[in-house]
Amino acid sequence: MPIQTYNTLSRRKEPLKPLENGHIKLYVCGITSYDLCHIGHARSALAFDMIVRYLRYRGYIVTYIRNFTDIDDKIINRAAEQGTSASALAQRFIDEFYVDMDRLGVDRPTLEPRATEHIQEMIDLITELIDKGLAYPSGTDVYYSVNGFPEYGKLSGRNLDDMQAGARIAINENKTNPMDFVLWKGSKPGEPTWDSPWGPGRPGWHIECSAMSRKYLGDTFDIHGGGKDLIFPHHENEVAQSEGASGKKFVNTWIHHGFVTISDEKMSKSLGNFLTIRDVLKHYHPEVLRFFIFSTHYRNPLDFSETAMADATAGLDRLYECMATIDALNDAGISEEKTALASPKDSKKLRTIEERFQKAMDDDFNTAMAMGILFDAVKVINKICQQLPVNPSQPDITLLKEAGALIKKLAAIMGLLQEDARSYLQQKKAALLNGLDISEQEILQLIQERKDARAVKDWARGDTIRDQLLAMGIELKDSSSGTTWEIKRS
Repeated sequence: MPIQTYNTLSRRKEPLKPLENGHIKLYVCGITSYDLCHIGHARSALAFDMIVRYLRYRGYIVTYIRNFTDIDDKIINRAAEQGTSASALAQRFIDEFYVDMDRLGVDRPTLEPRATEHIQEMIDLITELIDKGLAYPSGTDVYYSVNGFPEYGKLSGRNLDDMQAGARIAINENKTNPMDFVLWKGSKPGEPTWDSPWGPGRPGWHIECSAMSRKYLGDTFDIHGGGKDLIFPHHENEVAQSEGASGKKFVNTWIHHGFVTISDEKMSKSLGNFLTIRDVLKHYHPEVLRFFIFSTHYRNPLDFSETAMADATAGLDRLYECMATIDALNDAGISEEKTALASPKDSKKLRTIEERFQKAMDDDFNTAMAMGILFDAVKVINKICQQLPVNPSQPDITLLKEAGALIKKLAAIMGLLQEDARSYLQQKKAALLNGLDISEQEILQLIQERKDARAVKDWARGDTIRDQLLAMGIELKDSSSGTTWEIKRS
């Protein structure tokens, strides 16, 4: 079965059919580089990182283009505030962007073109639009004439007549129609400028993506992505520019991810709830943020809260704990004679993990459902491990280790379980112990005392030690292989 993706343009799920067999061309709108990235940027980067990883897992060659907007009003204004150049400020925040992406484990795209490196391509595209009567110079500016493109509004579902009725033309406005948008801006004193047929100036925002996507992916390509906030006007204007110039369909499938809120409120600096990626990673492991984001389908709203992050932390811990349990299985004690302990039903669940995971992900990259399948497998693995005798059977060990390897392989599509399980859990224990009034050595000493007490059937003393540790936030777990401990989740 082909992958089904929700297409913003058609407003329904459709089979993914690449223009070139086995090759998918994808363009995603990247950051405007004037500030540190917030968790909305994290969602965008991680969503498309996951999509690209899954497409490659399914055997596709993926050409992934993600641009940098490195010239823009926000960049110019911020640079002026800080007494630096627009180019220096943009470069600084591109460098900071890479720091954040590397901490999150985001794979680099195939190409990351910058707007300022493609000014000539934009000038050429604007010239084509003027020649076709779809754009017009006005002074030193150039505008796109939306009335010349009858399908304007088809991506966002907006009606041009309604939009025009609600618009107002500002005083001294040079536009023919209030909905026309700028392709080229004449220069102002102190701003970066480039020469053009219309005088010195700089490109408008929308034209850059049309020019760069055409250069690297052609007039028509498979997928264009971004946040829902880009559907209008940015992506709507890209459609008008690109299809107006080429006369061809611009993009086959449009993929847009949902918004991020903070405790059910829109993220805003004025509300004091604006969270950068770095703010979050001061308190949470990068994979916890990934787990949180992929616990919700990419098209749905995502609400960030301490409770949600605590749930994500607990979920990620359970995955790593299961992997550590499997890693600890001792091949030396395998019994060749014993029959398998795992029931046929449980064996089937573990042997069909990949099939069920793929079915979930083929349904519009449903990571929430896919993660549920991984946890279903973890539940089965934990049940089998708890029942294992001192000398487990070869079939059980083989089944568990194969299932563990498969879970790691599938979790990697979402960037999870990338660390050694034992190291992850030890580091977590060490960090959590810093907040407790007991050391690991003292915990191990009490566990040994409890073991000695139980050996002489001093059950009361054993229970007292267990309760003593529990009161301090330490939970003991007994199994056939001994006693382990973990810090109790609050």
